Amino acid sequence: MPVKPFTIKENSFIAKLAAQKLRSKNVAIVLGSRIHLYGVSKEHFLRNERWLRHELKHIEQYERLGFIRFIATYLWQTFQVGYYQCGLECEARAAETDETIAERFMLSQ
Repeated sequence: MPVKPFTIKENSFIAKLAAQKLRSKNVAIVLGSRIHLYGVSKEHFLRNERWLRHELKHIEQYERLGFIRFIATYLWQTFQVGYYQCGLECEARAAETDETIAERFMLSQ
């Protein structure tokens, strides 16, 4: 299985907007194959295995669905059943215990 590259953007304006909306101090949000961070350093984020696995699953979802379909599905599910019950979020939470997911990715500079 090929290793998939991903990048991390610290102090992201996009993640800052998400943090404000979610009323959270620390946020990670995925767009495509980039993880946008706000309120957390890249080093701290990478040490948090559960959080990293969660966001890597979102990258896989983008690859499976494509950018537009992922965004549309995510927004539709969240609108219909709420953030916590959103199917894409449930799948990402399940991946938090998947000890193999990180093996499929490589952090790219």
